[in-house]
Amino acid sequence: MNTYSKDRVLIEGLTVLTTIGVYDWEKTIKQKLILDLEMAWDNQPAGESDNVSLCLDYFKVSQSITQFIESSTFELIECVAEKVAKMIIKQFSVNWLKVKVSKPNAIVNAQNVAVVIERTANC
Repeated sequence: MNTYSKDRVLIEGLTVLTTIGVYDWEKTIKQKLILDLEMAWDNQPAGESDNVSLCLDYFKVSQSITQFIESSTFELIECVAEKVAKMIIKQFSVNWLKVKVSKPNAIVNAQNVAVVIERTANC
């Protein structure tokens, strides 16, 4: 696979419940996080061959993220983004990705708060 590809695999709106927050009351409940991922992946070999083994398995990626977040506790969405990025790069050999972690209704007068990070396998 190329070290850099303009091709992308996206997972949008992945919803996961977890314990997250800095306040004591948040540490006793599950809250919804929504993740959007954009991952560099050379899709040409799979596209030309129609061979699923050459794809980035977005089901396995989604499953790994969900299991990791559901079984963990966090204070910050920034931490969720960093740990998810590191896991995906390591576990799935993704060279570059963008992760958006949203925490809907975290602020009373805002529909959503979110962080977006971009990471490469070299960092």
